[in-house]
Amino acid sequence: MTPHRTALITGAGRNIGRAIALGLAQDGFNIVVNGSTDRAAAERVAEEVRAHKVDALIAMGDVGNPADCTRIAREALSRFGTVEVLVNNAALRPAKPFLDLTPEDWRRVMSVDFEAAIHLSQALLPGMVARGFGRIVNFTGMNAIHGYAGRAPVSVAKHGLWGLTKALAKEFATAGVTVNAISPGPIAADDDVPGVANARTRYVAKVPMGRMGTPDEVAAVVRMLVSDGGAYVTGQMIAVNGGAQT
Repeated sequence: MTPHRTALITGAGRNIGRAIALGLAQDGFNIVVNGSTDRAAAERVAEEVRAHKVDALIAMGDVGNPADCTRIAREALSRFGTVEVLVNNAALRPAKPFLDLTPEDWRRVMSVDFEAAIHLSQALLPGMVARGFGRIVNFTGMNAIHGYAGRAPVSVAKHGLWGLTKALAKEFATAGVTVNAISPGPIAADDDVPGVANARTRYVAKVPMGRMGTPDEVAAVVRMLVSDGGAYVTGQMIAVNGGAQT
């Protein structure tokens, strides 16, 4: 019997991260479920994953902390031996006027939205290279395409993540490792509060399809990219946004 491959997904307790975890479990991947504070949510996802007859490991930790990234990767490798897929999904998206931003505001967003992908990639890429197979999927979002007023740190971090994606794709192209980015548009969330939901609804007016996307529609693209069939796709940013341009 062919052993299951393993995928580590940050921010896997809800919404897009949860959909990716369940989609990859359906495809036969063992799943490392990462969350920062809500262990109960991670436990629920792990149970849903195991229902697909694969294994799940809960690896709680703040990916904005380099030491936590190292520990999360170590726990995953200790449990499964290999981690073939890394999905850097966790992110912060605070809104704050540029002139009110503090150094700590910048540090926090950069550490989670950008630097976490660096630390986790450094921890897991050696194993991917040794096996001649690996997949890294980074989440950039529209912030990596357009700058948005009131979200300067997020836009900077996501532009940086797009740069990292392109650089790693080229550096590891001959090692059997692909590195791609996904840029979601407005995606319906399990836990939308009225203000957030209303803001997303306003944004839908700019989406040619006239609706928000679903977490499963984003997960479907991840499933393609990390499959054997995605082997010739690397260094790309794939927009899952219903045709939105702004």
